[in-house]
Amino acid sequence: MSENLHPHQVNSEWPPPPAYAPEPTAPAHRRSRGPARLLVAVAIVAAAVGGTTAYGVQELTGGSSTGVTASSAAETDVVPASLKGTVAGVAKTVSPSIVEIKAASSSGSATGSGVIVTEDGEVVTNNHVVAGASRIQVRTHDGKTYGARVVGTDSSKDLALIKLEDASGLKAATLGNSDGVQVGDQVVAIGSPEGLTGTVTSGIVSALDRDVTVSTDESQGQQQWQRGDGWPFEFGGRQFNGDTGGSTTTYKAIQTDASLNPGNSGGALIDMNGNIIGINSAMYAPSGAESSTAGSVGLGFAIPVNTLKADLPDLRAGAGG
Repeated sequence: MSENLHPHQVNSEWPPPPAYAPEPTAPAHRRSRGPARLLVAVAIVAAAVGGTTAYGVQELTGGSSTGVTASSAAETDVVPASLKGTVAGVAKTVSPSIVEIKAASSSGSATGSGVIVTEDGEVVTNNHVVAGASRIQVRTHDGKTYGARVVGTDSSKDLALIKLEDASGLKAATLGNSDGVQVGDQVVAIGSPEGLTGTVTSGIVSALDRDVTVSTDESQGQQQWQRGDGWPFEFGGRQFNGDTGGSTTTYKAIQTDASLNPGNSGGALIDMNGNIIGINSAMYAPSGAESSTAGSVGLGFAIPVNTLKADLPDLRAGAGG
């Protein structure tokens, strides 16, 4: 008989269902354990996703170098989540925003790097890369070559803004916040050392607020080209590949052990979220080393990106000097 019952009918011969008996209420201290575990889990996820507490995540994960997260300087997660915190992810994401610059004058030529800051071809570089140039050519990540002109320069900060001719649809870099950079943050450098376009190196922030002295004499840049020296800086009384000349200025730089070599000038120093935190500008060379033989000794320097951001309006207005 039971097999013919409608699904909603009840067989009166069946015993009534047992009365509902709620489980005993757990003591207050036992109820708190679940939420406590949840809060801990949320804290860990928030630290990993937020990109602003790298130190805390490293402590929670045992400080493993393979799980390094983004720098505390990050404002935006530029790197896709699947590649977050990896050098490969930063390289893949940011390389299209880095260019190679070849500048020529009557005294010779120089090769440097630059960072795209607008889709229509504004590129930031070092002043010493383009100072006195009569012709500038820029090669983008996809191999295209553009002519370019100088828009504005600031020799006191060794910054310059150039504009590519007839450019559009370029991938602009994301400028981060160098005020949040901490010693020990992992960083990536991208540029064209010795003309090797798109070279990627990595390291950490070794120190902050290092004094770097740069020549403000435009003809000094031309003399450096003629001698083949492209890094007219000194630190701690010792020269960076050449004489800085009589007219100099000093700015505060980020020090990094990421490998920098001649040609990295004007390229990007990047946090692990893909934000630009500095413009690479100088390296240390042992006393007496010539630019043709000097290589990276793990002492590189970058102009903080906040210095660049504050200077951009003047550069765009055509400032010179």
